[in-house]
Amino acid sequence: MRIRKGAAAVGLLVVGALALGLWRLVLRGDSAPVFYGNVEIRQVDVGFRVGGRLTDLLVEEGDSVQAGDLLARLADDTLTAQAQQAQAQLAREKANLQRLESGYRSEEIAAARAELAAARALADNARQNLQRVEAMRAGNAISQKELDNARGTYRNAAAKQKAAQEQLTLVSTGYRDEDIAAQRATVAAAEAQYALARIALEDAALHAPQAGVVLTRVREAGAIVQAGQPVYTLSLTEPVWLRVYVDEPQLGGIRPGMAVEVLCDAAPGRSLPGRVGFISPSAEFTPKNVETAEVRTSLVYRVRVQAEDPEGILRQGMPVRVRLPAAGEASRP
Repeated sequence: MRIRKGAAAVGLLVVGALALGLWRLVLRGDSAPVFYGNVEIRQVDVGFRVGGRLTDLLVEEGDSVQAGDLLARLADDTLTAQAQQAQAQLAREKANLQRLESGYRSEEIAAARAELAAARALADNARQNLQRVEAMRAGNAISQKELDNARGTYRNAAAKQKAAQEQLTLVSTGYRDEDIAAQRATVAAAEAQYALARIALEDAALHAPQAGVVLTRVREAGAIVQAGQPVYTLSLTEPVWLRVYVDEPQLGGIRPGMAVEVLCDAAPGRSLPGRVGFISPSAEFTPKNVETAEVRTSLVYRVRVQAEDPEGILRQGMPVRVRLPAAGEASRP
């Protein structure tokens, strides 16, 4: 009889423990709101910034790529020639600038001095000849025409001497500052043109902007593509963002940085960790593709959640549920 009473007491304790656990589960379910939404669709159309003929397509649909991976190439013979032409033009303009900054060579200065000496000798000879002709004309020994010719020869010789003097001054002082500044601007323009040509040559190789999966291949090898035309469409996989909707009465229980649990039908019985990133400041109507217990005309607030999905369970557009921590868990650090 005592054994039966002891067994009954143990049974009551077990039933009580089970009831307490069930009550806690129910309480946790009541105090842990669940919100509905979808995995955000994040895609990017990838294309060249320059036009040309496609020579290589290096990835196929479904391939995973990392940021910076080479996806495709264009024929770059024309772009290479343009870069070489721009480089040669830059070298030419730099040489001209160096010539202006260095000034005239010593040989050019010596030649200018020699020209001045020769011009000065001719002018002196013409001046002396003019003096003799003037004296002869004063004695009426020669005609007025001969005097006029002598004067013209002297003026011509004097003008050449003046030009030679100015040329020597020019080569001695070097080029003007305005000419040097103008040539420096020309060099800067040539440098920019060469940089553009190199960028265009580098753009003949198409790289993945972010990590993702090749969703579609739009072009084939041999096709002529224009700048900006899509060649691939990438589905971005990192980070994984969720878009869920919270109604106004529950908005006070959610805040940026809060840890949450992500649930989806693709992983029954499991949850993925997540964290609230952004809460919209404006209300909107519940989207039709979101299943909620409220009417679809209810006003809700969009919340962005970043999920950790190392196994790649979540797919873009997949419906998900986000569960907030229970009341007791929310207060824990």
